Amino acid sequence: MAFRDAGIEAVVFDWGGTLSTHATSVRVEELWRPAAAVLEAHTSHSRDEVWACLAATEDDFWQRTETHQRAGTLAEIVAEARDRLGVDVPDEALEAAALAYLDAWDPHIEHDTQGPPTLEAMRAAGLRTAMLSNTHWPREYHERFLVRDGLAHLLDARVYTCELEYMKPHPAAFEAALAAVGVSDPARAVYVGDRPFDDIFGAQRAGLRTALRTNPRVPAYDVAPDVEISGLPELLTHLGLEA
Repeated sequence: MAFRDAGIEAVVFDWGGTLSTHATSVRVEELWRPAAAVLEAHTSHSRDEVWACLAATEDDFWQRTETHQRAGTLAEIVAEARDRLGVDVPDEALEAAALAYLDAWDPHIEHDTQGPPTLEAMRAAGLRTAMLSNTHWPREYHERFLVRDGLAHLLDARVYTCELEYMKPHPAAFEAALAAVGVSDPARAVYVGDRPFDDIFGAQRAGLRTALRTNPRVPAYDVAPDVEISGLPELLTHLGLEA
């Protein structure tokens, strides 16, 4: 019951790998192929070359978490890939490519079915709940699936780094989430995530309590969370609530 006597006011969740499950049926870089098919017609490059450039540009985007941690958007990633290819692509084609990429993700997005009852129990106990996601996807894309799976109304705030200046592990990202749920003392909030660096190190640096959802699919990092969990309902025990 690590958080029982800590005066916790809010619990903030990561999205990918925490509230949602990781896509295991496909290599995520393959999901850029529909976008490459859209852009190919506007370049002298092969579809595979366009695809490789899109995938590499996104990979470079995620490497920012280890450097300046500046956030960004899907539109910016597609535009940067265009610039790397050295081609002139009309804005409507860039928008169509971004949409094709998102459409490719649709069948692979699933949420943990233990999420809604866990959030319901927290809210019934008077806790505020929020989500903070490192993402370049637009808000409306995330929201569609949160509504579909009965999570949106259980989260008092949903904060997406595509709308912020910085992404996790930068303290500003966590500060934005705390502000969204009206928590002034970060020690009265718990951040739950599956990435030791982005989530746990970042949240601790911002002053939050931390719960690591163990996930062998993500890179390790030398950091000690307050608690480790394998499933979301375990949080209720650590908060002193009935699981």
